[in-house]
Amino acid sequence: MTGGHNTFVLVRKGGLLAYFVVFFWSIFANGIPVDRIAVLLWMLAAFLIASIGRTRDEALQMVRDWLVIVAVYMAYDYSRGTADQWGIGVNYTLLRDIDRFLFLGNDPGVWMQKTFLKPDVRWYDVGGAIVYMMHFVLPVVPLAFLRVRQRAEWLRYVRRFSLTLALAVSTFIVFPAAPPWMASEKGYFPPIQRITGRGWWELNLKTVSQTLDRGAAVLNAVAAMPSLHAGLSLLAVMWFTRNARMWVRITALSYPLAMTAALVYFGEHYVIDCLIGFAVVISAWKIADAWEARRDTSSSLDQLTN
Repeated sequence: MTGGHNTFVLVRKGGLLAYFVVFFWSIFANGIPVDRIAVLLWMLAAFLIASIGRTRDEALQMVRDWLVIVAVYMAYDYSRGTADQWGIGVNYTLLRDIDRFLFLGNDPGVWMQKTFLKPDVRWYDVGGAIVYMMHFVLPVVPLAFLRVRQRAEWLRYVRRFSLTLALAVSTFIVFPAAPPWMASEKGYFPPIQRITGRGWWELNLKTVSQTLDRGAAVLNAVAAMPSLHAGLSLLAVMWFTRNARMWVRITALSYPLAMTAALVYFGEHYVIDCLIGFAVVISAWKIADAWEARRDTSSSLDQLTN
């Protein structure tokens, strides 16, 4: 019995190792998967491999949990995709005006491109592109990795992740807003270029640049406020450093700050988009904390009375 169990454990670990090797090979060959179907299929593969040697009930629970992620992603994509279809006009000026108020009449993105955008690609173009693409990796990793290792922690993360998406989508629907590059195209904003992918071409990682193109083709451009790139970067930092020392947590905030700088420089977002993205994540985290505390208190009372 023990020998058979150990064999399954080794097969499972070997399978997961092979999975990660194939996954990283695929990233360099085909780009980071950004379309939801590809992401969900990669997760399903990880869950199925992690089910090797488990009981039938445990394997079924893995599949049910994967379907939870499917439901979250599909609801998010459908709702985000309809952000500009509810009869509410796209706003081209309010976010611009708020940024100008915050920065004493200046447009941060325009200033950054005038100052830093050069004919040749610079190191900060490459660094910004890397930071930008981490959006498709760091917030998603716990959705698969935690479920393979510890379901209770996975549930805690899913609550915060799904609440963040729900709050963001609610804002997308009631306030569809044009990002700076679109406002510029329509004449509501000074000239600004959308330069997100140029850093990847410098590294000869054309497949990653193509990933950006695929992502831009399927996403709703006016679902821009709040910025989930900024918000989910903060969620990743809060999650991965939740048990770390204070200096580590403070240092890790350089990631969402770098994400904000990249988004504004690339013409993708206003600063206020990013600040509201941070506020959405903090709100989602607090709501989840309150619900879990209430549930734990109720569970403790039930145990005392039984």
